[in-house]
Amino acid sequence: MASYFAHKSSYVDDNVIIGDDTKIWHFSHILSGSNIGNNCSFGQNCVVGPKVNIGNGVKVQNNISIYEGVEVEDDVFLGPSMVFTNVTNPRAFIVRREEFKRTLLKKGCSIGANATIVCGVTIGEYALIGSGTVVNKDVKPYSLMVGVPARQIGWVSKAGNTLKFDENSIAIDNFDNSKYKIENDNLILIEE
Repeated sequence: MASYFAHKSSYVDDNVIIGDDTKIWHFSHILSGSNIGNNCSFGQNCVVGPKVNIGNGVKVQNNISIYEGVEVEDDVFLGPSMVFTNVTNPRAFIVRREEFKRTLLKKGCSIGANATIVCGVTIGEYALIGSGTVVNKDVKPYSLMVGVPARQIGWVSKAGNTLKFDENSIAIDNFDNSKYKIENDNLILIEE
């Protein structure tokens, strides 16, 4: 049996899997059919599901709703009050549950506070989405994205540091001395 913490003001529906050492704080609701990994943290006023899959080590800050159709891989950071959508053309008077789009957040990416992720996109591994950014297209791994709509302004390391490249398109992150190279407009980790 998993050992997780859920604050007494939170609701955890039946038919939910929650991993060990996960914490669910005040006024949150985990809906039926959702799977949450180990060592995750959900701040105040979060809603998950129904039928959402969340990996291990995910940090979900306050005021976030993770709707059906969103999949979150391991070690993802979701900043305060960031927003997911799940339908491209919502109307209050039309039920579009069959039109929910899949949105995928790959391992280690970070989404800044108040960013909006429009449904149907994939955010690549270790990408960094700046606060207030609106993402409406797929994002490459390690990309640094800002603006409305999102545009790439650089590359980041696994540690989230902005990379500076030499004349050979090589960058070394001073956090851990990992080495990166730009090849065919993609960032490749060449040495950890």
